[in-house]
Order: sequence, then structure tokens, then C-alpha cells
Amino acid sequence: MPTIAVVNGPNLNLLGTRETEIYGTTSIDDINEKLTSKAEELGFDIEFFQSNHEGALIDYIQGSIGRIQGLIINPGALTHYGYSLRDALASINIPIIEVHITNIFRREEWRSISLVTPLAAGSLMGLGGLGYDLALRAMVSFIEEKE
Repeated sequence: MPTIAVVNGPNLNLLGTRETEIYGTTSIDDINEKLTSKAEELGFDIEFFQSNHEGALIDYIQGSIGRIQGLIINPGALTHYGYSLRDALASINIPIIEVHITNIFRREEWRSISLVTPLAAGSLMGLGGLGYDLALRAMVSFIEEKE
């Protein structure tokens, strides 16, 4: 079965409790549970990784080469300044979809810069946890088209 990885960067482990007026009350566990069910329904394996450390994210991405067929990533604040994370993403030859809980273009000006967007097959933002579900559905389509 094809495998899709969902990678979340710094502070996303605090979803549901961190600045709920901005990020909402849905937790990362809630999102992962829904994605697991949806992936099973669509005939895909799914794995999750979250870290507050850029190096750990890079190690995970490099270690996934040859094992996963698609990557959904919310890099958190590394979106804007994580050059080594960007380079790791550029080194994998699979579809990437970027997800953000909020619309980065409606926030502080510095948040509107994404180092990931130019590498991504698509980007979803401002849709809360729903963005992950839509990213999964899109990734399944990308992988199925490739096969």
C-alpha cells in the first residue's frame, strides 16, 4: 500500500491549546485520527511526525526517501526561515503539499514568505484542520495519477 507522511513543525504539538483564537481548538491528535481513518478508507497507509527541532524534521524527511510516496507538511514558523528544511524538501522526488492552519497572507508581513511553496505541488491555508483532510485527498489523487 502506498504511504503518505504528514509532517508538522514547531509548536504544532500545541494545537488545540495554543492561541486558540488564532489556531482553533482542534488538536494535532484530532487531525491525525481523522486522517488515519480517511487514509484507510482510501487504501493508503499514513504516518505522522512532529518535532520542534529543524534537524529532527530533516532527518525524518531524509529517512523517508524510498519509503513514502507523498509528503504533507506544515512547517510552522520554519516556513519563513528554515532554509535547511527547504533544502531537505528539495532533495526528495515525491509530491509535497504545504498546509497552514491560518492564512499566512492575512497575518504579519514576515509570515507571508514561504520557502516551501515553490517546492510544493499545492498549498492549503486558512482552512484550519480541514486543510489537512483536503491535502490528503489531493495527495491521493497525485499518487494515483502517477501510478
